Amino acid sequence: MTAETGSRARQRERTRRALLREGRRLFAEHGYGGVGLSGVVAAADVTKGALYHHFEGKPDLFRAVLEEVQGEVADAVAAAADARRDPWDQLTAGCRAFLTASTAPDVRRIMLVDGPAVLGWSTWRSLDEAGAARHLREALTGLVRAGVLRPQPVPPLAHLLSGAMNEAALWLAGSGDPGDLDDVWAAFSGMLESLRSP
Repeated sequence: MTAETGSRARQRERTRRALLREGRRLFAEHGYGGVGLSGVVAAADVTKGALYHHFEGKPDLFRAVLEEVQGEVADAVAAAADARRDPWDQLTAGCRAFLTASTAPDVRRIMLVDGPAVLGWSTWRSLDEAGAARHLREALTGLVRAGVLRPQPVPPLAHLLSGAMNEAALWLAGSGDPGDLDDVWAAFSGMLESLRSP
C-alpha cells in the first residue's frame, strides 16, 4: 500500500466515523423521523456523495448506528459478567449491566424505540439475537447443565428474559426517576431467583 493509498483509506475511515458520530447524535436527539440526510452531512461536514459512498441511505446509516450502539451495550454486559467468577453472578451482573446501559437516553431511543420501528421487528430481533440474546442463551444453557437452574427448555426462557429486560429498560428510560433502577432490579432478580434449583 502506498502512502497516498493509506492516506485515502484513513480519510475514508474518518469520514465514516464522522457520519456515524453525527448520525447517532441526531438520531438520539430527534428520533429517526426527525433526521434528514442533509442535517447529517452538514453536521459531519462532508458531502452527500461521501455519505452515499459509505451508506446506501438513511436506513443503512441508522442500521450501522444501531449496530454500534448494540455492540457498546454488549461490551458493557460482557465486561460486567467477566468481572465475576461464579456463573450465577456473571448472569446477574450481565443482566443488571444491560438494564443500566439501556437507560441512557441515546441507547433507549436508538436501540429500543426506533430500532424495531425503523428496521422492522424481524430484522431488529435478528440483530439482537446475534449479540445479546445469544450470550444470554449460552449463559442459561451453562447454568442448566451445571444444575444451578432447574431443568427447562433454554430457548423460550432466553426469549422471555430478553423481552423482560427490553421492556424493563423501556419503562426505566421513560420513568425519569433514577431510583427506579433499583426497584426494577429487585423485581427482575426475584424472577431470576425463582428459576434456580432448590
